[in-house]
Amino acid sequence: MKLTITEALAEIKTIGKRLEAKRAFIKQNLGRPDGMRDPLERDGGSVSAIQRELQAVGDLNKRLIALRIGIMRGNDATEATINGVSRTVAQWLTWKRDVAPGERKHWAEVASIIKSARDQARGRGANLVQPGGAATFQDVIINLDEGFVAKQVEALETTLGELDGKLSLINATTLIEIPE
Repeated sequence: MKLTITEALAEIKTIGKRLEAKRAFIKQNLGRPDGMRDPLERDGGSVSAIQRELQAVGDLNKRLIALRIGIMRGNDATEATINGVSRTVAQWLTWKRDVAPGERKHWAEVASIIKSARDQARGRGANLVQPGGAATFQDVIINLDEGFVAKQVEALETTLGELDGKLSLINATTLIEIPE
């Protein structure tokens, strides 16, 4: 069976809700007082109903695994180029999850340190100076150009924005094979 990654992701969401409902049903029908009539007697009894639901949970879990494996294979086989960098979708997703947050935090902290140094220097009547620039004793030398920092932040945000757009398009158009 072939479907798009978007369709597979939607089915995964639906399976999650179905699994919640089935597990809740099982928990609700685990036991009853001996003198109480079995509320599922017409459907073969609570024991039988729980067994059917357990089987359904197992089947849904197998489907969930098959969908996830299909998505992983599709992501590993599909390439995307963003800002001149080509990677598989799997690599881009790993970059987005594991690399981008650290980069975003790093560059925000660097920008904050430079701003703080500038504010402190101005408070003393001093300036920020690039290495090798003409500086007085009270000036603060900054070893990283603020323009460079701003470009890094902008490039990161641009890459993340382009990545989200490309992933949406790729997910909507990439067909994956899911075993029945």
